[in-house]
Amino acid sequence: MHDIDDDELRELLQRLRRFALWLTRNPASADDLVQATLERALDGRAGPRTDGSLRAWLFAILYRKFLDGQRRARRYARILEFFGAAPAEAPSTEELVMAQSTLEAFARLPAEQRALLVLVSVEGLSYKEAAVALDVPIGTVMSRLSRARKALRELAEGEIANPPLRILK
Repeated sequence: MHDIDDDELRELLQRLRRFALWLTRNPASADDLVQATLERALDGRAGPRTDGSLRAWLFAILYRKFLDGQRRARRYARILEFFGAAPAEAPSTEELVMAQSTLEAFARLPAEQRALLVLVSVEGLSYKEAAVALDVPIGTVMSRLSRARKALRELAEGEIANPPLRILK
């Protein structure tokens, strides 16, 4: 077993759940993802990273579990299509997206952009910690974060701004 402090782990549970909820957009799936993350972290074969904090390490595990689940779901859907079965319907975006325009715009961002924004802007990870959590170079984190913020701003403004009027003569 690894020396993972129970108090620190309890403190991180809400942060992990919030991150999982932003990724999955479903409370039950988020809880399952957090549980799978903790199982992996507490498993004897998964040692904490030596180059980062417990927080960054747990976020990295959670994000990798999320990506693995996404790949598995796509593979399963292709198998169902091959055999002529219709894939199970996911909850519609309208049912899950919040009423506020910024959150609506946030929900439409790709998973990679949502993950970066949540890790850096909400969870307060440094660029270096986010790079470790997502297993990408720090320069990639900075450029992707810049693009994510720009996309979020454009989507949010698109919801609020009035469409341009065309003047006909």
